[in-house]
Amino acid sequence: MRRILLALSFALTVLPLAASEPASAPPVDAGRLPVLGTTWLVANPYRQQAAATEAIALGRDAYNQACARCHGADASTHAAPAPDLRNLNRSCRRMADPDLKAWCQRDNDAYFAKTVRHGKIIVGVTHMPAWDGVLKQELAWAIQLFIEDRAAAK
Repeated sequence: MRRILLALSFALTVLPLAASEPASAPPVDAGRLPVLGTTWLVANPYRQQAAATEAIALGRDAYNQACARCHGADASTHAAPAPDLRNLNRSCRRMADPDLKAWCQRDNDAYFAKTVRHGKIIVGVTHMPAWDGVLKQELAWAIQLFIEDRAAAK
């Protein structure tokens, strides 16, 4: 019981402190990706494009500079303090019906974009900073493709 209370105390005090630091843009040049503009799209535009391979490579660099501190290096660890992002679209990957799978991915894309843009605040505690205005959507979608690629390899 004492260990559980100690772990809970740690999680509620130390982990949110790391997440409350301001978000800073990773120095990754997204110029090789198709420009998407300032209005956020509702679905990841790179998923089915020829630019997907390039987006995954750039997403890896951006992820490791902006996300790995909390979510783990190369999105490949269960020991990170923040959730394992490879699980975000786990249910979509299991769907056989293409239309249902596409709907699931669009829903997952909306959740991902909302979380990245607005961050995570739970009971008044910032668990993830807002990246809106800091991270361009080109890099955010590239990060998502990188995470999906890591999840497929898991």
